[in-house]
Amino acid sequence: MKTHFLIFLTLLSSIELYSQKENESRHHSSKPGSHAPIGIMADHTHNKGEWMFSYRYMHMNMEDLKRGSDDVPFASALENYMVTPIRMPMNMHMIGVMYAPTDKLTLALMSSYISKEMDHVTRMGGVFTTNSSGIGDTRIKGLYRLIHKETSKLHAEVGISIPTGSIQERDVIPVSAPNTVILPYPMQIGSGTWDGIIGLTYLFETEKFNFGLQGRSTLRTGTNDNNYRLGNQYEINGWTSYNINSWLSVSARLQGQSIETIKGANPALNPLMVITADTNNTGGELFNGVLGFNILLPNEIVKGLRFGLEFKNPLYQNLNGFQLKRKESFTLGVQYSL
Repeated sequence: MKTHFLIFLTLLSSIELYSQKENESRHHSSKPGSHAPIGIMADHTHNKGEWMFSYRYMHMNMEDLKRGSDDVPFASALENYMVTPIRMPMNMHMIGVMYAPTDKLTLALMSSYISKEMDHVTRMGGVFTTNSSGIGDTRIKGLYRLIHKETSKLHAEVGISIPTGSIQERDVIPVSAPNTVILPYPMQIGSGTWDGIIGLTYLFETEKFNFGLQGRSTLRTGTNDNNYRLGNQYEINGWTSYNINSWLSVSARLQGQSIETIKGANPALNPLMVITADTNNTGGELFNGVLGFNILLPNEIVKGLRFGLEFKNPLYQNLNGFQLKRKESFTLGVQYSL
C-alpha cells in the first residue's frame, strides 16, 4: 500500500499545477460542508490573522479476534499464548488550535487525552482487566497553500509528533499481584519517538456538493526508551458532502489505512504470555466506510461555530497475526473560528 500511497501523492500534487495562473481568493466557510467531515484532520487552511479552536471526542471499540482477514475463536490464540484480550474500548479527547500568520501558511497544534481498557481471558478460563490513561503525543504542523481558488484548493501538510504520551503504563494482573507490570504495546499512550507527518489535501467545492481527497502518513524515527518503535502509518481518505440547506450537510467517505509492524521489542514484555506483547501481532491493512454530518450555526446565533458527527464502520480488515477486531466507532466535535 506504500506504493499506492506514493502514486496517490504524485497524482494529487499534479492537479491543476499546469492550469491558468492561480486566482487567489478568501477561504469560504459560509456553507456547512465547506469543512471536511469531523474525522478528517488538517483538511483546510485559514486566512491571515484567523484562529480556529476545536474539540473532538472519539470512541472506538475492538472486540473478538482476527487472524489475517479471518475471524478466529479465542481458543485458537490460547493454543499459542497464555492470555488473549477479548475486548478493548478506547476514548480520546482531542483539543486543537489553528492560526494563520499569513494567507499562505496555517499553523496547527493538537493534543489529546486518551483512556483505554482491555478485558482478557486466560488459558485456564480466568478473566481480568487492565487500564491506562494519560496525555497523548502532541502534534505541531504547518499547512501551506499550493492552490487556492474559489472552488478548487490544494495544500500540503508537514509536521512533527512530539512524544509527550507515556510508554511506561503499568497495571496489576493476576499473576503479578500485588506488583504491577509494564503493559503491552496497545495499552501504552504514546509512541515514545519523534515522528514526521506529511500530507496533501485537495478540495473541490460547488454550491451544493463538496469533494475531497487526502493522503497522509506518520513516519516513525529512531527507537524509544523501551527499545522499539511503532510502525509507519499511511492513510488515504476520499469524501463527498451535500449541503441540504444553509446550516446542515451530510457526508460519506472511504478510508484506507496501512500500518507497519512494530520494529524492535520491549525486553520487559514476554511475547509468549499474551498476544499483545508479540510484535508479530501488529500492523495490517484496513478499509472503512464513514457517514456523518456538519451543522453550521447561523451567524445570528454564534458566528463561526460548527458541529460535526461521524460514524465509522469497518468494511475490510487484514491484520498481521492475532489481533482484536475493529468494531464501529464514532467521532463528535465542535469547531469555532474567529
